[in-house]
Amino acid sequence: MAYRRTPAVQARLDAQAGLIVAAATEVLSRSGYAGLSMAAVAAEAGVATGTVYKNFTDKTELVTAVFRKVVIREVAAVAAASHAGTAIERVTAAVETFAGRAMKNPKLAYVLLVEPVDAAVDAERLRFRRAFAAAFEQAVADGVSSGELPPQDPLISAAALVGAIGEVLVGPLATAQHGESVVPELIAFALRALGVRAASSGLSLGRNQECPMQTHDVFNQVPDIAPFDVSRNPALLEGLHREGAGWAEPEVRELGVLAGGSEAQEWGRIANEYPPVLRTHDRYGNRIDEVEFHPHWHDLMKVAVAHGLHGAPWLDDRPGTHVARTAKFFTWGAVEAGHMCPISMTYAVVPALRHNKELSARYEPLLGSRFYDFGLREPSTKAGLIAGMSMTEKQGGSDVRANTTTATPQPDGSYRIVGHKWFTSAPMSDMFLTLAKAPGGLSCFLLTRVLPDGTRNPIRIQRLKDKLGNKSNASSEIEYENATGWLVGAEGAGVKTIIEMVNMTRLDCVIGSATGMRTGAVFAAHHARHREAFGAKLIDQPAMRNVLADLVIESDAATTVMMRLAGATDRAGSDPAEAALRRIALAITKYWVCKRAPAHAAEALECFGGNGYAEESGMPRLYREAPLMSIWEGSGNVAALDALRAMGRQPETVEAYFAEVSLAHGANPRLDDAITKVGKELADLSDIEYRARRVVELMALVLQGAQLVRHGHPAVADAFCATRLGDDWGIAFGTLPTGVDTGAIIERALV
Repeated sequence: MAYRRTPAVQARLDAQAGLIVAAATEVLSRSGYAGLSMAAVAAEAGVATGTVYKNFTDKTELVTAVFRKVVIREVAAVAAASHAGTAIERVTAAVETFAGRAMKNPKLAYVLLVEPVDAAVDAERLRFRRAFAAAFEQAVADGVSSGELPPQDPLISAAALVGAIGEVLVGPLATAQHGESVVPELIAFALRALGVRAASSGLSLGRNQECPMQTHDVFNQVPDIAPFDVSRNPALLEGLHREGAGWAEPEVRELGVLAGGSEAQEWGRIANEYPPVLRTHDRYGNRIDEVEFHPHWHDLMKVAVAHGLHGAPWLDDRPGTHVARTAKFFTWGAVEAGHMCPISMTYAVVPALRHNKELSARYEPLLGSRFYDFGLREPSTKAGLIAGMSMTEKQGGSDVRANTTTATPQPDGSYRIVGHKWFTSAPMSDMFLTLAKAPGGLSCFLLTRVLPDGTRNPIRIQRLKDKLGNKSNASSEIEYENATGWLVGAEGAGVKTIIEMVNMTRLDCVIGSATGMRTGAVFAAHHARHREAFGAKLIDQPAMRNVLADLVIESDAATTVMMRLAGATDRAGSDPAEAALRRIALAITKYWVCKRAPAHAAEALECFGGNGYAEESGMPRLYREAPLMSIWEGSGNVAALDALRAMGRQPETVEAYFAEVSLAHGANPRLDDAITKVGKELADLSDIEYRARRVVELMALVLQGAQLVRHGHPAVADAFCATRLGDDWGIAFGTLPTGVDTGAIIERALV
């Protein structure tokens, strides 16, 4: 007979567990997470260490129990303090209670709000924040209904407010200083974020208002766009449903709110302000080859991995899984571009790795794990893996057949790799695909940073690149000093094997450029919506409306074709026609969309005037990032020539292209004429390489036009075809012809 606990026994056990949780709470309050141990809790509770382990298997489970207990207590306190009064009074009371109680117990609050711990505790922290957000949400909703607060989404505002308060409290909680001043400043910040003016709140709104400038008043400055919903993008969401992943919209929207929140936006800023640092040796002179990142880099990576932006789609057999991943990658990429590089490579490595079934079986589940497990350990012992790609060398660049790195077979089936690589990003990844010359020719190999026996693979990081942009992401020069690698695919088939990875990362280059264009258009429209000049809002002035509408047209075209490529990626495995379309459409779109991003970013920045040229606007970071996608995975000429190569070697790609664009035949005469022109260009093979960019540009524009005519907003589609295909356009943005419905187009960028 199974043993059943009597009510008395269960009550005694519950009391014992409660005692231990209370003791753990005291230890956390006194010593923080670093000072918490099962022995310390046992001593605090006056019980044996074994008793603690009997109730809680490990530190994580114990801290999770503390979270659950404290959440109930703290949320109740905030709710009690903010249950009555006007909406402004309730928000003020909630912030005062939230921040005030945190500053009275800073070490415990630091653990609860921000300290990196592990995935299980992070999940509790998310529930903790959601519970607090719910307390704010009702007050905001009531304020909007009563007119005390301007129109806004209470859920988004509340979530962003809690995140921002937590971020602002990081410094004071970590140092236990400035507790008296931080609470009123947070109240002022919260009210400003909700759109409350000092006069209507009856409160002082920060130092500038308490001690006004003696020379002038500050006005006609644009409010911060955060919090906003990045996923509030009709071209994105319509494409998500059209390409078979409508089931993913709730997660995309959730990620959009997170991405547009003040906290996540600040993560992105700080990760670029404090770039990674290379540590080649430890203090004793031992070679370690490690790269240190700011903690917010890891925060960004955790979110990306948890939402499956890396290798997870390959483990998910639902229709539309790559479309869903594209939408999420686009959405979260708006926060910060640099960390998306290792995320992209981890996604792309999986199909290439499948050329070695043993390696794929061993590592693929970990490459798709939704747990971010940073640190150098033997890969199979980790909860999740990040992968990279290491191809180019000093003398060759994109011409990888000029590589000199060698691979010598070993008796155990591995290869000894000797040589160098000139541009290896994310060098702290767990593993890399690389190219080296084996006896059978240029071949693809997998190298892990840590070998199966636990020793370091001799992959030496020589230095980190000082790049134009992408500052948060480490890009390195490395050397293989008799490193160990394993063959992926056949000897001599290195380019054929690794090109599968390159094709996947090219898709992500398109996504990255489309994300940047959407961000630029949204930020420019937000600025113009709030900034006045010469007696009117910028957004109401005809010249600016022309520019803004043109930026939105370019952004919508990029997003719409991006989602079509994602759909082709999903269906390529079972549909040869989709595979052929993906092959050619990806090459031409990578060339054109990525080529348009720098000009788009420059024009969006210019909409801000001098404010956009200042770093704190965020626009210079967007501008510096813009050229990268056109360089990575084959610069402009490489991408254009690859498109010609695909059409020459795989004629079915040409058939697939014309089959796709012909679906829009008859809908727009300018598009019809352009389709005919593409046929004429391809029929004339004289000087085809010289004309490569011209031909590929036209093909990309026709593909975008066909997608917009079939699926886009009519005003966007008509304007695109009139300008990009009908030659009724200047060279710069903002040269749209008269008659364009700029209002309907600009509306699509207002968030």
